Amino acid sequence: MIDFIASFQTEEFLTMSIRIFLAALLCGLVGLEREVHKHPAGFRTHLLVGVGSCLMMLMSIYGFQPYLEMSTNVRFDPARIPSYVISGIGFLGAGTILVRDATVRGLTTAASIWVVAGLGLIIGLGMYAPAILTTIVVLLSLIFLNRFEEFFFKSRKRKVVHIIINEDISSFSAILQLFKDNGYRVRDFNIKYSKDKINNNCQYTIDVEVGSKNERLRLYEELSKQEMVQKIF
Repeated sequence: MIDFIASFQTEEFLTMSIRIFLAALLCGLVGLEREVHKHPAGFRTHLLVGVGSCLMMLMSIYGFQPYLEMSTNVRFDPARIPSYVISGIGFLGAGTILVRDATVRGLTTAASIWVVAGLGLIIGLGMYAPAILTTIVVLLSLIFLNRFEEFFFKSRKRKVVHIIINEDISSFSAILQLFKDNGYRVRDFNIKYSKDKINNNCQYTIDVEVGSKNERLRLYEELSKQEMVQKIF
């Protein structure tokens, strides 16, 4: 019992505590930005990934010291456990990536999870300055580069439009001609046939470049005027 209480009063415990709290702070800041923008992995996920990675690094550095001191024949590689953290975190990041038709979402969040895992590892190693610098760079990238892209590339954005029309090739040709006449560029499309034999409908998913919100509304308005179009979403 005395040894247990004494373990909280050592210099190593103070060092480990500082590193864990710093990992929680820096990784939590990255997660907070994701949380504000309603992304799949937010504040708690990033914080836990960072703290867990830091804990694995601390275990790699301090956890095996007694065993190494007891035997001179034991060889230990402190980089082995962190390498498993880096490879294993990919499964968690993959869970945040959502693919729907031609749209892929969550890649930035997956990348941020991978970054906070690295932050936790270098904080656990005691590299405070690179960790703080990396956090600043990541936050600037997530906050300001997003606005930079919106400002410089807001004229053309890709929008997935789902259209249900009658199963008629001439109807689809008319839709493509409508896009062409209004200056929209079709990137990709796929066809899904309805199982309802009575209505005989066909759903087209079209990946098209559009600009502002007003331009998207105008596109929907033009599509709604077509008799063959039954539903737009």
